[in-house]
Amino acid sequence: MMEQPTIAAAEVADAARVLDLQKVAYQSEARLYNDWSIPPLTQTLASILKEFESKTFLKATLGDSIVGSVRAVYRNNICEIGRLIVHPDFRRRSIGTHLMQAIEALFPRAERFELFTGERSLDNIRLYSRLGYRVTRSEPLSPAVTLIYMEKRRQSVAP
Repeated sequence: MMEQPTIAAAEVADAARVLDLQKVAYQSEARLYNDWSIPPLTQTLASILKEFESKTFLKATLGDSIVGSVRAVYRNNICEIGRLIVHPDFRRRSIGTHLMQAIEALFPRAERFELFTGERSLDNIRLYSRLGYRVTRSEPLSPAVTLIYMEKRRQSVAP
């Protein structure tokens, strides 16, 4: 049985390691679309540091290593979840599920959760569907990439 990672708030000091992990994790997406210019691969350290000012970041750690992360922002009773990442060596071990459950739990007043993924990212779509997300629309990002938007409505909202 593999040790389960610890899920905790990521700090600004973790930004560079989260960005490094993001670039490793999104290689599979780039291969899937044959597009290495996707935003997660071109994001800069300055840009992710700016995100830390307005978004909540979680990290999944094993020992001293960050093996997963997710970020979200809460606006107008909607929690927008982005960039769920898990290191390729640690996929299919429920880390993504635990990160999603943890980020949702941080926003008990959210009426709905929204996210997006690529239309060819079938593993992502399956994971989000299993967690209760439903497709709401699709939009082209580039000639090679169409984004699938998904949402999950909360059954009851905390006061």
